[in-house]
Amino acid sequence: MKSEHSERTEETAGRLAEDSCADPATETFVAHRNLLFTVAYEMLGSAADTEDVLQETWLRWAGVDLGTVRDQRAYLVRITTRQALSRLRTLGRRRESYVGPWLPEPLLTAPDVAEDVELADSVSMAMLLVLETLAPTERAVFVLREVFDLGYDEIAEAVEKSPAAVRQIAHRARAHVAARRPRGVVSPAETRDALDAFRRATETGDLQSLLDILAPDVVFLGDGGGVKQAVLRPVVGADKVGRLLAAGLGRITAESLRPAQVNGYPALILRQDGEIDTVVAVRIDDGLITGFYAVRNPEKLSHMEGENALCR
Repeated sequence: MKSEHSERTEETAGRLAEDSCADPATETFVAHRNLLFTVAYEMLGSAADTEDVLQETWLRWAGVDLGTVRDQRAYLVRITTRQALSRLRTLGRRRESYVGPWLPEPLLTAPDVAEDVELADSVSMAMLLVLETLAPTERAVFVLREVFDLGYDEIAEAVEKSPAAVRQIAHRARAHVAARRPRGVVSPAETRDALDAFRRATETGDLQSLLDILAPDVVFLGDGGGVKQAVLRPVVGADKVGRLLAAGLGRITAESLRPAQVNGYPALILRQDGEIDTVVAVRIDDGLITGFYAVRNPEKLSHMEGENALCR
């Protein structure tokens, strides 16, 4: 069942597509919409807030004299970045009162996202959580530079800083992320193998194959948003996570779990009574599971019914 927000967004997108043939501003916006969505989503980790940012971007773009715009793509990215930065600062205050761990809003992604290794890595649940540890401007600079390869001058205009300041921010953010990101390139096959072990444990009740690939310092995060039952603080360590999984797997049937491509990587979707109940993603380091991410908050699952097109 789609949320009211998702339906409203689809209606807006439909109207823009219908108008694009006659209106150059709309045509340009529609052509770059997937790029703008990706920029904002990587900054916010929330598809719902990203859609709001894109609507604000459109309202500002619609009032621009196109004859004064030298590079329309860069101009749109600049508007989107500034709107996302404003929203990100608001979200920071909102998340301080969030019930339990906050996880990014998962997206059902098209196969071509996984084919772009750098894009898939940048939108993975693990990387989005790393980006959450950056200050808003650091996050914007990192995303625009490392993911979208924008020049320092262009980024400086977007974040309203000097190019010299942006270089310093980029260096600081790059070092911060490097110290926290997964320790090497993770293949979809590795992630799929880990999730297959999870599924086998639900089918057979034998947890050993799953426990064998848990890192000693594995962390389990559950996001229920105060609406659905979930762990209210991180569960750390293979023993504790193993006991948690043992208790939870008994309530899950193998038929209710389905593989899916989420944020560029394999994941599992748990359905109950025909509705999406939980999205389970993992982080892999050196062949072992170092992170379990279980999103249960219904408000974060509305973008899991249809594929989202992301691009760079």
